Amino acid sequence: MNQMPDTISYGSINQTADQVYNYMLLDHSGNWGMDLHHWDWVPGVGVISILSYYENTRKTEVLDDLIKWARQNIQKSEHSRVINSMAPFAIFPALYQHTQDPLFLEKAEQIGQWMLTDAPRTREGAFEHTVTENVSFPEQVWADTIFMAVLFLARLARLTGEASYAVEAVNQLELHLSLLEDKETGVLFHGWNCITQDHMSAARWTRANAWIAVGTPMIVQELEGLAAVSEQALERYRAMMLGLIRFQRADGLWSTVMDRPDFYPETSGSAGIACGILKAVRLGLLDLSCQDAAFRALEAIVPKVLPSGEVTGVSGGTPVMPTIEAYNEIPCHPTLYGQGLVLMLLSELDIQAM
Repeated sequence: MNQMPDTISYGSINQTADQVYNYMLLDHSGNWGMDLHHWDWVPGVGVISILSYYENTRKTEVLDDLIKWARQNIQKSEHSRVINSMAPFAIFPALYQHTQDPLFLEKAEQIGQWMLTDAPRTREGAFEHTVTENVSFPEQVWADTIFMAVLFLARLARLTGEASYAVEAVNQLELHLSLLEDKETGVLFHGWNCITQDHMSAARWTRANAWIAVGTPMIVQELEGLAAVSEQALERYRAMMLGLIRFQRADGLWSTVMDRPDFYPETSGSAGIACGILKAVRLGLLDLSCQDAAFRALEAIVPKVLPSGEVTGVSGGTPVMPTIEAYNEIPCHPTLYGQGLVLMLLSELDIQAM
């Protein structure tokens, strides 16, 4: 196995992960990007990453925090049932396994059935990107959905053994990889409009690619023995990952729009891609040599974490923008998804050290 850079030790990885995690638990009430105690994709990424952190450290207090969070906030999930707010449910299968509390299983199955039967879909059958904000994106497919919703379906399939969940998870993954693919470079566009049959502004947005880079190996792992992802889809994933590595900047990060090196480097997308590389290598989806790109990213990401644990250089919530240039105008500020993707990367490194 390739080695981490000499400038970074596993001890420092552990310390940085602890700092990132502890910053997430502070009282950030009223801060959309950092408030853990509401129900949407932002805290969803937060709790998914905290689960990864627990699975690495096995610190009982981390699991206790997750269980407490879920019981405190589950009633908020009833306020708006949209595909983008499904992310927090991805921890429910694990919480059920740890607690045997039927609340977590019953709620997960209720949401799973909603996805199968009632969630809005495009004409191709992909989940339409619906959000809690008062705005609609009719018949649009966004890369985010793989991490925010399909990961949950795969985990529910693993927990229950129910084939319909597994089949739908595979279907959605394959549809998103196909519809978002940029055949020229292998990487993915941010979104697809089924009405106009185009990729809208056609941005090769880094964080969009990160959601699928890290989400795909997680889904494949959950579905092992339940449903097979087609070789064509896995080839698309490999082409995407190799394309991403080609766009990596000299400093180890990726620009917020990856094929625009004049745009600012973005931490969360870079961390998600690096984490995805490590997970894909571990599962045999990518060659071991690809790890070098992840370690180069790691060297650049660790200094982005302040002593307080705040992850810097994270772009704000980003819809499909009307122009490529508009992506470079999105301001950066701390967010739970920025904290979370970095925490997942650091946790994955610790798993590899075991």
